[in-house]
Amino acid sequence: MDSSPQRSGETCSTGVQELFRKAGVMLDGHFLLTSGLHSPVYWEKFKLLQFPGYTGTLCSLIAAHFRQKHASVVVGPTMGGVILAFETARLLGTRAMFAEKDGDGRALRRGFSITSGEKVLVVDDVLTTGKSVTETLEAVRSLGGDVVGVGVLVDRSQSCLDFGTELFSCLRAPTVAYAPDQCPLCAAGVPLTKPGGA
Repeated sequence: MDSSPQRSGETCSTGVQELFRKAGVMLDGHFLLTSGLHSPVYWEKFKLLQFPGYTGTLCSLIAAHFRQKHASVVVGPTMGGVILAFETARLLGTRAMFAEKDGDGRALRRGFSITSGEKVLVVDDVLTTGKSVTETLEAVRSLGGDVVGVGVLVDRSQSCLDFGTELFSCLRAPTVAYAPDQCPLCAAGVPLTKPGGA
């Protein structure tokens, strides 16, 4: 059996690219990412998530891709994942939940619960290292949830991340990121920017 990560949705749709362009999501500069890495490109997802129409269009791609998996819950990590989980769940006619930071990981709080064996779809906004997705998956699986897939708006990861389930991205856009001690932008003295939600 093929043990390589399952990845789909890698073809950059012109329509999806146009949504990101209209929303002014892709920024150029020298940015500190949530992961701690540095990058010359930052995807400011909240510039897109402020538009319900754009958000709904992208969540409909995720919902359509995973509809036959019959998830009964959609879970996203805070913060952007809250909006995405809600809209994707609305389209699928399921429950929506979010996983909050909890020490070194994430947890489902506020009365959220998943029954053992319940089918769960995990969604997130921008995938770089996969840390927030991995933490959310661990929170779901610790409750016995059966993860049927991961859907993201943008997969900017440079390597093929393996979450042990199918990964779907509305837009696949590999983007370079550097460890701080190997960052050529730092070496060139370009000022480092920490975006609002980073």
